This record gives sequence, C-alpha cells and structure tokens, in this order.
Amino acid sequence: MTIRLSLYGIFLVMIKLIPLISVSRGKVVRLAGGDYLREKIYEDSPIDFARIFEDIGIEMVHLVDLEGAVNGKPVALPVIEAIAGHTNLKIAFAGGLRTTGDILKVWEAGASFISVASVPVKDKELFTQWLFSYGREKVTLSADEINGKVVISGWQKQTDIDLFSHIEYFYSRSLKFVKVTDVSRDGTMVGPNFELYGKLVSQFPDACIVAAGGVRSADDIQMLQDLGVYGVIFGKAFYEGKINLSDLKHFLA
Repeated sequence: MTIRLSLYGIFLVMIKLIPLISVSRGKVVRLAGGDYLREKIYEDSPIDFARIFEDIGIEMVHLVDLEGAVNGKPVALPVIEAIAGHTNLKIAFAGGLRTTGDILKVWEAGASFISVASVPVKDKELFTQWLFSYGREKVTLSADEINGKVVISGWQKQTDIDLFSHIEYFYSRSLKFVKVTDVSRDGTMVGPNFELYGKLVSQFPDACIVAAGGVRSADDIQMLQDLGVYGVIFGKAFYEGKINLSDLKHFLA
C-alpha cells in the first residue's frame, strides 16, 4: 500500500480496484492483446457481473464500449442505463467519445466518469476544454500504448506519439487521472508492465495513475500498490478464475 503524509500524520492508501466490463453487441467480451479477432464471449450479462462486483464492496466499474471505440460513436448506452439503474456503482465509461454531444448522452445515461483516448491525440484543445468544463475529477486521459507509442481508435491505430510526452502535455494543464494500458499485455494474463508503471508514478507524482493490461493475480495487484499506482483495472483474470472474490476483499478492507 501507499504511505501518504497529511496534517494529521501518516495514513495508508489502498489501491483502487476497478473491474473491467467490456461489451460488444450487448455481451461481455474480452480481447487478447487488443485483437478483435481473439474475442471471448462470456455467458453472464454486464448487469450480472456488475452486481457481483457491487456485492463485495467494489464502488466503480470501467465500462468499455468496444463497438463504439472502433466506430467512433458510443452504442452501449443501454448498458450504462442498465448498470446505473440496477446498482449503485459509479461507471467510468470509454469507447467512441468524439464530441461534446456524445459525452452529454453518456452523462444522461448514467455514467459518472469518462475515459478518452482519440480526441486528446486528434484535438488537444477540445480535450483540454473537456477537462475544464467537466472537471479533472470526471475526465480521464486514456493513454494506451504499444512499445512506448500511443494507440487510439479502439487500439486499431498506432501513432508516433511518445507516451510520456503525450501525458506531460495534459499533466501540465491540470490533468489528474491517467489510465495507461499496455495493449500488448491486455487480456493475456502475462503480468503488468511494472517497469512502465514505476516510471509513470515517478515522473507524474501528482497524477493518479491507473494501470491496465496483463493482471493475472492478486500478487500483481499488490505489486502495483507497492509501486504507488492509484488504481488497477482487471478483467480476464477474474473472469477466468485466476483472481477470486476473497482476493479482492483483501484490498477493500
């Protein structure tokens, strides 16, 4: 766990657990290495998984609209509505957010936070405007990468943009939350890129770094916590039984 100092002395901060619910065609699916041809569909519905997470004390889920991410327009609004209507979970939504109108629809459907990847690359001024308009507590930069370069459009387009330079631009403009996915590890359960997250925590000490990609066990979550990472997104390891509910409760104590 992370040790922080305050006016009241030393206190301990547990890493924030953020389960991933990625959806396509209304079903929960998981990709491997960002490859849409390596898709696995799960029988339980998004609301079934959301209720499981809520029952053990999880407060937030990361809902990814895979179709929206590829098509550039959110299509999973009914899923947001279902989770928001049947649980008390906060929803961090990602996938296809390209316009202010899209964001307003997502807010109206019941999302509490948004995570954006493509617009920060294509229109820096617009994303900066969103940071100030909606607040740095509600808008997350999704800086996903392969070999140190930013990828966008549902991980289907690689850029020549350096990950750290990309984050620095918005960090200097009041950015607080950054989600970084090592796409090559996502859904593979080979372990997170600990070296990468250690560097991110060191270079951006005032940012809340959320790690995603490769989580395979509770030990991985512990190691990320020890690095000072703010939060961790996990999915496949839970769906495949590599992480169980008792493992998660340890971090919710």
